Amino acid sequence: MTAPSTYGLSSEARNLHWLLTNLVEEVPGIQSVAVVSSDGLLLLSSDPAHTEQSRQNRPAKGPRGSAADLATIVSGIGSLTVGAAKLMDFGGVKHTMIAMEEGSLFVMSISDGSLLGVHGSAECDMSVVAYHMALFVGRAGHVLTPELRSELRKSMEAESAGSA
Repeated sequence: MTAPSTYGLSSEARNLHWLLTNLVEEVPGIQSVAVVSSDGLLLLSSDPAHTEQSRQNRPAKGPRGSAADLATIVSGIGSLTVGAAKLMDFGGVKHTMIAMEEGSLFVMSISDGSLLGVHGSAECDMSVVAYHMALFVGRAGHVLTPELRSELRKSMEAESAGSA
């Protein structure tokens, strides 16, 4: 994973980038990670090259547009599960795990509707991934304020504009 530039970001934003980098590097089988706002916008990603150029060079497995597609999938699953929880009147959704033949998808609530999404390989240990995601959420949830979400969103937009 190539670390995105954190120059000019607040200490809280740099800390979230560091936590995300550690999540990806320390947990075997994680292929990509996305933090998504409640309105479905990508805030933070393990894949800094989320432009059209990266779509063309992406391997066949996994979300085709890398971080942007993972963010879309995570947002949609998050919305669907929140609706199901309301319909069933069982309280808020904590996490969603989807096991497929050639990989896994994990979605976990962070705070204020923000979500953490992880795309794992078929070989990943689902319980280890879920545990490390919970650690990330516990560390990131209290600092993911509206101001920080705005800063992260602007950083992602600037990164996209700079690499386009």
